[in-house]
Amino acid sequence: MSAHPVDEKLPALKMATTGLQHVAAMYAGVVAPPLIVGAAIGLTGTELTFLTGACLFTAGLATFLQTLGVWNVGARLPFVNGVTFAGVAPMLAVVDSTGDKDDALPVIFGAVIVAGLLGFLAAPFFSKAVRFFPPVVTGTVITLIGVSLLPVAFGWAQGPSPTADDYGSATNLGLAGATLLIVLLLRRFTRGFVKQIAVLLGLVVGTVIAVPLGVTDFTPVAEADVIGFPTPFHFGAPQFHVAAIVSMCVVMVVSMTESTADMLALGEIVDRPADERTIAAGLRADTLGSAVSPLFNGFMCSAFAQNIGLVAMTRIRSRYVVAVGGGFLVLMGLCPVAASLIAVVPRPVLGGAGVVLFGSVAASGIQTLVRAGLDKDNNVLIVAVSLAVGIIPITAPEFYHAFPETARIVLDSGISTGCVAAVLLNLVFNHLGRDGHDAQDVTHPMEAGDDLAGVR
Repeated sequence: MSAHPVDEKLPALKMATTGLQHVAAMYAGVVAPPLIVGAAIGLTGTELTFLTGACLFTAGLATFLQTLGVWNVGARLPFVNGVTFAGVAPMLAVVDSTGDKDDALPVIFGAVIVAGLLGFLAAPFFSKAVRFFPPVVTGTVITLIGVSLLPVAFGWAQGPSPTADDYGSATNLGLAGATLLIVLLLRRFTRGFVKQIAVLLGLVVGTVIAVPLGVTDFTPVAEADVIGFPTPFHFGAPQFHVAAIVSMCVVMVVSMTESTADMLALGEIVDRPADERTIAAGLRADTLGSAVSPLFNGFMCSAFAQNIGLVAMTRIRSRYVVAVGGGFLVLMGLCPVAASLIAVVPRPVLGGAGVVLFGSVAASGIQTLVRAGLDKDNNVLIVAVSLAVGIIPITAPEFYHAFPETARIVLDSGISTGCVAAVLLNLVFNHLGRDGHDAQDVTHPMEAGDDLAGVR
C-alpha cells in the first residue's frame, strides 16, 4: 500500500529545491516583524541581524514540530510556521510603554512565554470548534486567507518601502509583472519537476533581471557573518508584565483562530481533512513553538498561509518537503550569510510571485465553496456577509480606528473577523432553532424559499 502524498518522501534534489521554494515564499513574512520591532527599539545593525536570525531559527524549530511531530504535538501536515505578524502592533505598544528600551524585548519575551504556555493548555478545548467549520465556513475562510494576503503581494510589487522615491515606479511594477509572467509561462509550457518549482525559478530569474536595473542589493551578503548562534536570552532574562501578557494572550487567541482555519484549508488541499485531533496537535505545535521561541530570542510563531498557496499550486503535498524547508530556516539562523542570500531577492520580485501564491489560496477557497451547497439561501447569506466582514480591514483599513488597541488586534484581521462571522452565522442559520424548515433552493440570496413562507 502506497503512502499518502502527505507522508511521501521525495528524491533528495526535489526535496531540497521545493523546500527552498517554501522558504522563499515566507522569508519576507518572517523577517519583517523583527526588523520593525528592532527598529522601533533602536537596535544596532548587528543586534538587528541577530534578532532576525533568531526568528529564522525559531521558525525552523516550530516548522519541525508541525511537520514531523513529537507525541501529540504537530499536525503532521505540510505546514510552515513562523513569526506571526499579528503580534507586531502589541509589541510596538510594549516598546512605546517601556521607559528603558533595553527592557522592551525581555518584557515581550516574557509575555510570549506565558501566552504560549496558556495556549498549549487550551489547545484541546479550542480544537473542538472544528465541528463548527463545515464547507460553507471553511470555504469562506480559505477565500479570505487568499484575499487578505493579496495586498501583501501588491505592496511587495511596489517596492521595499512606501517612503522610497521609486515606490510604485514603472521599474518595480514591471519587475513584478515580469516575474509573474515567467511563473505563468513555466506553469503553462513546462511539465514535471520544472513545472513544480516554477515559483522558485521565477524568483531566481526575476532577481537576475533586477541586477542591471539596480534594484538588487547585495549589501546584506557583504555584511553578514558566516556563523552565528542565537544565544539564549541574549537580550536579557524575560520579564513578566501583566498588561503585556494580556495583549499577547489576545494575539494568541487570534493566532489559534487563524491556525485552525489554515489547518482546515490545508487539509482540504492535501486531501487529508483536519479533524479535531489533528487541529489540537497542530495548535500544540503553534503554542509550544511560541513558548520556546523566546528562549532563543524569537517571537510568537504561527502558521504561514502563503505557503498553503504554494502547496495548492504545486500539488506537492509531502510534509517532509516542508520539514526540509524548516531545516533551511534553522541553517539560516545559524549562518547569517545563507539567510542574506534570500534577502537579496528584490521585494518586487517577491510581489510578482506572491500574486500567484496568494491567488491560489483564494481559488482553493472558491473550490471548497462549490461543494458547500450555495444553492441554499442560508449558505449564500453566510458567505456573502462573512466575506463582506472579512474584507473590511482590506478595503477600509481605518474602519475600526475608534476602537481600543486591544480590540483592533482582532478586528484588523480580516481572516479572524470573517471566520468568527461565518461560524456564528452558520450556527444561527443552520443549527439554532431548526424545526425542519430548511432553506430551499433559491435563485437570489434575498429571495425567500418556500419554507420561509410556511409552505412545504
